[in-house]
Amino acid sequence: MKRNTKVSTAVIRRLPRYYRHLSELQEAGVVRISSSALGKSMGLTASQIRQDLFCFGEFGQQGYGYKVELLKEEIGEILGISRGHTLIVLGTGNLGRAIIRNFRFSGNGFALLAAFDVDPAVVGTEIAGLTVRHADELEAYLAAHKVDVALLTVPITVAQQVGERLMDAGVKGIWNFTNYELACARPDVVVESVHFSDSLLTLSYLISQREEEDP
Repeated sequence: MKRNTKVSTAVIRRLPRYYRHLSELQEAGVVRISSSALGKSMGLTASQIRQDLFCFGEFGQQGYGYKVELLKEEIGEILGISRGHTLIVLGTGNLGRAIIRNFRFSGNGFALLAAFDVDPAVVGTEIAGLTVRHADELEAYLAAHKVDVALLTVPITVAQQVGERLMDAGVKGIWNFTNYELACARPDVVVESVHFSDSLLTLSYLISQREEEDP
């Protein structure tokens, strides 16, 4: 499959949507789908879908559409789902615990290895079968285990400090839920920040626009 290394961020951020939607179609028993039908079900145009997929090679056939299972596998390969990525969690407060218990890490190609905290009340306890380690053990653990991504749900006051510890120890990806913009000048480290307020305010804007159009 021909790959284009210069793919826009907008296209990259749509790929997980494609993968999730194709998974739902496969579970519903859909075997084949046209770009028009796929676009309609996702709120995109058929042209947009064809342009996005063309960034990564040739998919489907004109007049035939896409094989759902095959397209899902191809997009999963592009996303790196089969590469066996590993992940640890830093911070096991309410948010950290909820993510550990409810997020399907394995379904997204990640093995959840360990969780860390500093609270004596939670260190040594189990969350969904995972024993919480003390954060003092972090560097030793990272030296002994290959960890690709760290999920960060620590307090804002220590977010940068913990982030730098992870970077210094060789972690290349940080999934940041701290609502703090981590400073990262390292080209070999990727930080993906999740801001719940951004999503909520986007929803607020869209609702407000609808109210103005249809008072």
